[in-house]
Amino acid sequence: MRTVQFREALNEAMSEEMRRDPDIFLMGEEVAEYNGAYKVSKGMLAEFGPKRVIDTPITELGFAGIGVGAAMNGLRPIIEFMTWNFALLASDQIINSAAKIPQMSGGQFHLPITFRGPNASAGQLAATHSQSYESLYANIPGLKVVTPSNPYDAKGLLKSAIRDDDPVLVMESERMYGDKGEIPEGEYLVPIGVADIKRAGTQATIASFGKMMKVALGAAEELAKEGIDCEVIDLRTIRPLDEATLVNSVKKTNRLVVVDEHFPYGSIATEVAFRVQRHAFDYLDAPVVRITQADTPLPFATNLIEESLPNIKRVVEAVKGVAYVKA
Repeated sequence: MRTVQFREALNEAMSEEMRRDPDIFLMGEEVAEYNGAYKVSKGMLAEFGPKRVIDTPITELGFAGIGVGAAMNGLRPIIEFMTWNFALLASDQIINSAAKIPQMSGGQFHLPITFRGPNASAGQLAATHSQSYESLYANIPGLKVVTPSNPYDAKGLLKSAIRDDDPVLVMESERMYGDKGEIPEGEYLVPIGVADIKRAGTQATIASFGKMMKVALGAAEELAKEGIDCEVIDLRTIRPLDEATLVNSVKKTNRLVVVDEHFPYGSIATEVAFRVQRHAFDYLDAPVVRITQADTPLPFATNLIEESLPNIKRVVEAVKGVAYVKA
């Protein structure tokens, strides 16, 4: 095993896949000459050249559309957005083209395209640069949505996404690119659609994904000091969702808290809560609790950001609330 940064794990995933398959190319703003806005594509232009690592104008709708057309014609594009907040401009190509063309063409076209970039809050960037978009795209049939929380999963999931014959959205975090973690020396894949139990436990289940896993795991550590043993599940894939791992955990712990950076209305946490009550209602000894962003655009002031987003304190209080409910 060796230790790498999150950004380095993503870089390795793309570079390994581009060496393996000449039909793969990377396109986006500042991915080439500048080595990526967050240095995720550092060194790739030098290795693969300007025909496979392509700088674009600030035209998300345009280069997303070029990527869709390239995928329809047999190539396997990786489209990097500087942020998923900017990718709202490309949502027509993602939702109305990439997601729907395979069905609308009667299966005559496949769309092996990967859209990736940072998502959700990243400090004092204010409301228009701080939204979480997993639930928006997870609502669209034809799209797969993954959100890695660490370098190991980031590399393995991105490689799986690039090899997938369907459109896959990889939602990262600007605040995680410098995070370090261990990955194997050799090649490996992390399958899409499989959650991971990051911490085994018996008294309550905490489920989350992406950078909110730091909050979930931090809360579990604090709760352990008070004798409350939590199981922590990293969903990893938002669509398709791994129901079985969630349900089996709740059947063991009888309690569930879901941590999600999105707004409460229509969040992934809402969908998880519905599915667990649908498939494990008789095992629940307390209501499912959701910890989400406040139902308001993210503020700019640092004290209000802390109040708005999920944090360890809120998760600890939620778990204590369900843990002390008597069956």
